Amino acid sequence: MSTHETVETFAPDPDFAAQANARAEDYERASADRLAFWDEQARRLDWSTEWSEVLDWSDAPVAKWYVGGTLNTAYNCVDRHVEAGNGDRVALHWVGEPTDDARDITYAQLKDEVSRTANYLSSLGLVAGDRVAIYMPLLPETYIAMLACARLGLTHSVVFAGFSAQALRSRVDDAEAKVVITADGQFRRGKPAPLKDGVDEALGDSLDSVSGPAESVQKVLVVRRTGIDVDWQSDRDVWWDEVIPEQSADHTPEAFDSEHPLFVLYTSGTTGKPKGIIHTTGGYLTQASYTHHVVFDHKPGEDVYWCTADVGWVTGHTYGVYGPLSNGATCMVYEGTPNSPDEHRHFQIIEKYGVSIYYAAPTLIRTFMKWGRQIPAGHDLSSIRLLGSVGEPINPEAWRWYRDHVGGSAVPVVDTWWQTETGAIMISPLPGVTAAKPGSAMRPLPGIDVSIVDGDAREVAAEDQGYLVITEPWPAMLRGIWGDMERYRDTYWSRFAEEGYYFAGDGAKWDADGDLWVLGRVDDVMNISGHRISTSEVESALVGHDAVAEAAVVGAADDTTGQAIVAYVILRESADDSEERHRALIDELRAAVSRDISPIAKPRDITVVPELPKTRSGKIMRRLLKDMAEGREGGDTSTLSDPTIIDQIKSKGVKG
Repeated sequence: MSTHETVETFAPDPDFAAQANARAEDYERASADRLAFWDEQARRLDWSTEWSEVLDWSDAPVAKWYVGGTLNTAYNCVDRHVEAGNGDRVALHWVGEPTDDARDITYAQLKDEVSRTANYLSSLGLVAGDRVAIYMPLLPETYIAMLACARLGLTHSVVFAGFSAQALRSRVDDAEAKVVITADGQFRRGKPAPLKDGVDEALGDSLDSVSGPAESVQKVLVVRRTGIDVDWQSDRDVWWDEVIPEQSADHTPEAFDSEHPLFVLYTSGTTGKPKGIIHTTGGYLTQASYTHHVVFDHKPGEDVYWCTADVGWVTGHTYGVYGPLSNGATCMVYEGTPNSPDEHRHFQIIEKYGVSIYYAAPTLIRTFMKWGRQIPAGHDLSSIRLLGSVGEPINPEAWRWYRDHVGGSAVPVVDTWWQTETGAIMISPLPGVTAAKPGSAMRPLPGIDVSIVDGDAREVAAEDQGYLVITEPWPAMLRGIWGDMERYRDTYWSRFAEEGYYFAGDGAKWDADGDLWVLGRVDDVMNISGHRISTSEVESALVGHDAVAEAAVVGAADDTTGQAIVAYVILRESADDSEERHRALIDELRAAVSRDISPIAKPRDITVVPELPKTRSGKIMRRLLKDMAEGREGGDTSTLSDPTIIDQIKSKGVKG
């Protein structure tokens, strides 16, 4: 029996529906004429030149959207709101990790700062098409730097500030960045941590350098954030506060072709040469703006919107910067970790600033669950009117907890599926329009066409698991891999080349009601004695137990069954931590999985662990768990938030 069969359905709230940005007829209109629908959405933006053709797919799988159209991304995200009389509206509520750090920046102030920064970058001789690397914590200057690049047609490459010097260097080299924008350091758990040191190491001018000098880099622009001492190359390094304020706040943005590269974002966790995903201007901004408007039901001037993702990830690009700002949103931006100085931090911010839309990853939601419901219960969260989930399939138990304890049991939850490569949300409930089921992404958005197929590209029946594919091009789709179009075709289009389908790399299924469930990466769909079982389905069953806060499941090689299910679980803080109780609990968990899914899905091994191996962005590194389960030495652990966690699991874990 599937765990999904007993999941309740939440019907749209009629009161919410009456005011919702989305309409039920949007699906029909988009289905009747998909290109006319996307033509309409593009007109939500300000264009300097209208397009002659909505889509040119003649060179598939390379698309051209809004052919011949020109626009400026920064103008659409900043200037036009000022010109419309909304210059006094707060664009960014910024809160630093030290509790007394906070700044509000209006759209008028943002326009001036973006213009000054654009003028400085122009003074360096940079021209449209040049690349700029941004290696920054979540500061207002990070937003300003991205928008200044967009204003000038400079293609930015944002590198997560938690990445290593080697990761930064590989991205700088691949993009041939001419400028790196960084900070002296960042605050983490109340303490300053160096950041420019990593830039120096990456660029080849420190004792710990990863290689020789990075020849493409001409300038390093440094924001003074922590005041810690940094090494300095006077012919290359420049303090932000010494050069930006003296620039003119007057700058006229230039319109760029719809297909002009807006940014390159490198996917994390890959081996070998980094994979730079290219996103362009017109199609990307159209879908980013439209999806932010309808999926989050954003009301400009009324909502305070918080996307908790760092801008080093695509979620931070699309729903931290470009989507919300294009819609005139007031955005919440928080520099630090969710438990600094304590576990109340996010909820204090929601309460103080009246956050009404909150978008977070299941990993963070499950962390909140582990801390206990008394944390959110200690705050007035009545301003929340919509919750969102992003990054991986959310298990139904976490979905319910999120809605009940953060959303007051009353607000819509949009469980969104998309990728770095898709650029914007593809599958999600529409608040006020579609029903919601805990753990289901429900259905593709208007204008998006997907299918679930088997290995021969045949559509699968309801409840059968298959491959999630996108069958028609979409505006925000990636346009290639930087410098390697053959790799682009091989990676995303070769699996179903004859049909012309984009293969997302995820498994999925339709349930009996026709709603879509994303089951995780196809590598995470295990084959147990010929039965295909999703890791996320087993994880949901485990987390459904009252004692379990978080679970990670991997498939391990097994001589008898081909693959065996191996689970790692973290207990809630209130659970009995005695070894005897742990072993009894393991038996209970096996029985629960057997009951909720099938005896076939019963884990071979369950280990109670103190923590799971996670990257600095909070993503579980299941590869390392799989290595452990199969008795191999783990690979690279440099991106883990705590590199010692594998040893802790081995020494402190209770296995049964």
